[in-house]
Amino acid sequence: MPTSPLLDQISRLMNEQIPFHRLIGLEVKRFASDISEVQFHWQADLIGNVPQGILHGGVTATALDMCGGLVAIAGVVETLPDDTSPDEVIQRISRCGTIDLRVDYVRPGRGKTFITTAHTIRSGNKVAVARMEMHNEDNMLIAFGTGTYMVG
Repeated sequence: MPTSPLLDQISRLMNEQIPFHRLIGLEVKRFASDISEVQFHWQADLIGNVPQGILHGGVTATALDMCGGLVAIAGVVETLPDDTSPDEVIQRISRCGTIDLRVDYVRPGRGKTFITTAHTIRSGNKVAVARMEMHNEDNMLIAFGTGTYMVG
């Protein structure tokens, strides 16, 4: 999987600097414009349905959104000229954000590890669209979604 020092740096930032991502335990495993992957492990604090012991839907949506945003950001970063300063990169990606997010919950969120992947559907100068899926460690589909992201 090709990567760049800049994408590695942004990945570390997402893993270490965003408090809510740390709280949930989200970890960037793959970060590129063709596919990104985010993973997290089951924690009792993430329960949304106590009697059934299943993952909170907001955690699922957050993981899908983060992963979709990553693939959109990677598309932006990969199109920047090589001589773009780090400050310019930060300024550019700080303008990225979610415009719309649709989540379809397919099965209850059960498992030990949750793996979320995102693929780019469209990447333009202003807007990117991603398709995301969340599976558990047994490759059971938990949820999928589509995200639209402002990138310019």
